[in-house]
Amino acid sequence: MLDKKFIPSSVENDLYRLWEESGFFSANPEQKDKKPFAIMIPPPNVTGTLHMGHALTMTLQDTLIRWRRMQGYDVLWQPGTDHAGISTQLVVDRKLSEKGIDRKSIGRDEFIKHVWEWKAESGGEITKQLRRLGASLDWKRERFTMDEGLSEAVKKVFVTLYREGLIYQDNRLVNWDPVFRSAVSDLEVENKEVNGHLWYIHYPIENSDAVITIATTRPETMLGDVAVAVHPENEKYKHLVGKNIILPLTGRLIPIIADEYSDPEKGTGAVKITPAHDFNDFEVGRRHNLKLITILDESAAIDLSELSDNERTEFVLSLDGLPRDKARKQIIAELERLELLEKAEPHRNQVPHAERGGAVIEPRLTTQWYCDAPTLAKPAIEAVQTGKIKFVPKQWENTYFAWMRDLQPWCISRQLWWGHQIPAWYGPDNHVFVAYDENEAKEQAFKHYGKEEILRRDEDVLDTWFSSALWPFSTLGWPNETAELKKYYPGNVLITGFDIIFFWVARMMMMGTHFMQDIPFETVYLHGLVRDEKGQKMSKTKGNGIDPLEVIDEFGADAMRFTVCALTGPGRDIKLGKKRIEEYRSFITKIWNAARFCEMNEVKYNPNFSVNNAKLSLNRWILGELSQAIIDATTALESFRYDEYASVCYHFTWDKFCDWFLEFAKAAFQNEDQTIVEETRAVAALVLKTLLQILHPVIPFITETLWGEFNFGNKGTLMVSEWPIAEMFSTVKTQESSEEIGWVIRFITEIRTLRAEMNVPPAKFISAYLKDANADTLQYANVWGDAIKRMARVDSIEYLQGELPKDFAQTIINEATVILPLAGIIDIDAEKARLAKELDKIVDELTKLNTKLSNQNFIQKARPEIIEESRERLKQLTHDKERIELALNHF
Repeated sequence: MLDKKFIPSSVENDLYRLWEESGFFSANPEQKDKKPFAIMIPPPNVTGTLHMGHALTMTLQDTLIRWRRMQGYDVLWQPGTDHAGISTQLVVDRKLSEKGIDRKSIGRDEFIKHVWEWKAESGGEITKQLRRLGASLDWKRERFTMDEGLSEAVKKVFVTLYREGLIYQDNRLVNWDPVFRSAVSDLEVENKEVNGHLWYIHYPIENSDAVITIATTRPETMLGDVAVAVHPENEKYKHLVGKNIILPLTGRLIPIIADEYSDPEKGTGAVKITPAHDFNDFEVGRRHNLKLITILDESAAIDLSELSDNERTEFVLSLDGLPRDKARKQIIAELERLELLEKAEPHRNQVPHAERGGAVIEPRLTTQWYCDAPTLAKPAIEAVQTGKIKFVPKQWENTYFAWMRDLQPWCISRQLWWGHQIPAWYGPDNHVFVAYDENEAKEQAFKHYGKEEILRRDEDVLDTWFSSALWPFSTLGWPNETAELKKYYPGNVLITGFDIIFFWVARMMMMGTHFMQDIPFETVYLHGLVRDEKGQKMSKTKGNGIDPLEVIDEFGADAMRFTVCALTGPGRDIKLGKKRIEEYRSFITKIWNAARFCEMNEVKYNPNFSVNNAKLSLNRWILGELSQAIIDATTALESFRYDEYASVCYHFTWDKFCDWFLEFAKAAFQNEDQTIVEETRAVAALVLKTLLQILHPVIPFITETLWGEFNFGNKGTLMVSEWPIAEMFSTVKTQESSEEIGWVIRFITEIRTLRAEMNVPPAKFISAYLKDANADTLQYANVWGDAIKRMARVDSIEYLQGELPKDFAQTIINEATVILPLAGIIDIDAEKARLAKELDKIVDELTKLNTKLSNQNFIQKARPEIIEESRERLKQLTHDKERIELALNHF
């Protein structure tokens, strides 16, 4: 006998262990009779823990995977983790520091040993947490971006691209973390708005008493200024173009140049150009062939090594070695002393910070390794243009094209110790030799120098995204020709957040089309972000985040999975709060209670029962509804409409099966005619069995538990049962049964609605009359009279032939008018007045809301979540207005 309550924690761990040990998660590349279906997991960082973004992505993937597995595909859901260069180095560095160990004192090799030890002990915690979510990954195939096979793939790709001229070294600006002292990717940079100042500084014009004033947020970089730019159409400054400026503090002569980068509407209309310390200035410098002067070292302290002797004034020399913030203060003070500072205005400024560690990022000119992304992008662009790769939602294709057609070279080197060390060696004259190993590099060096030389290994490692770009084929054994590679490449679907479309998705497409001469996946499904219930981004600082593990502990994995699935619509973010999860836990409880009701009424599965033997209208109706639910659920999953799939599951389960079929079946279960009883039990069991199959992809734990309890199959085998086919049930669907049960449902619903609108006390039984009803309607009312009376709380259903009662409410169903006499039950006039007053209040609020939403000033200035809330409120009020107007018409 089922327990009164479903307690997820009592079944989740045991069920998952049973699934995993059964081998049901495993793909079989040798199996020839099943079509492959493959999804590559976006590898979470080995340092990571499960957050709501993971919960969303993994739930969507697992729903798809479980569905396709039930459809008979040979499913591969490839698991694995990313070595996460900066994150992991930071974690291990901190742990060593806590023990009083300095990373630099023990050296690179010893530090790497500590990293591997940490990885073995506590790395990959997230994979345990994914099991708690119910993710049915093929764990036997788990990979790590630093394991031996993937490392070989990385070397192969690097060496190949280098020899093809698609990897090279260049001296360019990068995002520089002055604490880690490494280049970092754009994805690892977070722009934060901070309070600062805009300083207005006078730059004297050579051979003149005049000055040109520039406004800057970074006066400390002025030591590296090489020009001042003005817009070529700026009448205020056109006459100055070609003249020289005397750079304050150093006396360096720098030109005034004309460039459209200078915006006449911003600041003073003139900007300082510091190409070695600003990305925009770097491009201006290239256009005008300007010198690049670096004045900050790798720790973001002042470095005067590139200044000429006559620029090193006494004051400038006093800045040498100062951190940038201290140098800024001294420079401002000196400019004030020289009367070259006009003013300082408070200014809110976007300042880039390192996502890991929080250091302020510095644009820095360094020699790094680059990948020719613009060349690699061409086949990847074509793959989307020709439809070989489809984006869902489709509008992301435009974003993809815009970014891919404006690519810059990809900086792939990082100044870290943890990661794939670049396979490059340098000779005594710094000539570079790229090779698979040191022996091959020595052979190249011998040919180059004509003798043996001592080589020095490049100390840099590769950007983490470089190895993860190979994920779709490196995890399958490439560069070896494996059975897995042959069967599961390309994959079918990639499911991930839109925020890494450029950093990961596009790069996988570049590498896949280049090395495999084929796309890495056929469809890219991009979901939105998980936000709080007000639409704000979840963050630790705001304290509005939700821990999915806490949610699983409190509500169960199924409730969380169903919630994120139900809220995932195309192209929209998810507003998630615990209240929503609690609401959907009620749905899980509803399923359990329905199963208990079936069990108490001796519902047992009869494998010999044929749907064609169903005679009762109720049973034929529910089987027909089930057929449509299978069609709708399958269609929704095929088109990645997770919200529609969840809606189909929810409404069929709650509305059709629980609220109507099981309620109507109460009488059938108690019928003296055993053929009616046995048929209804058989149909109830068949519908419950099929319902568990439809629900299983999204809520696997409760469905698998009930599957075993009802002996629909061996315990743990629901996940490998066959996905139901709609045609199995559609043969019994008839117009007659649909019309009959449809009429009964509508009749009860209309009476319930009228009672609620008229404030009839819930416990009060009232009479119901039918006027102008035809023979079919009268028959329905007669056959289903007991159920109608019980469920609509009416004491009689009569055919009205005489005069209408004095006070009544009415509604129309098909040809018949339904009349509820209310005299002595409610005060009709008082109810009309109440409804009219409520309507006036709603109309007044609607008017104000429409005025606000038509105000462009409000639309432009209000936060997006406020606008969205106002629009949702407008929809609700409009619905309420229609409801009350209808209620008034019912009198």
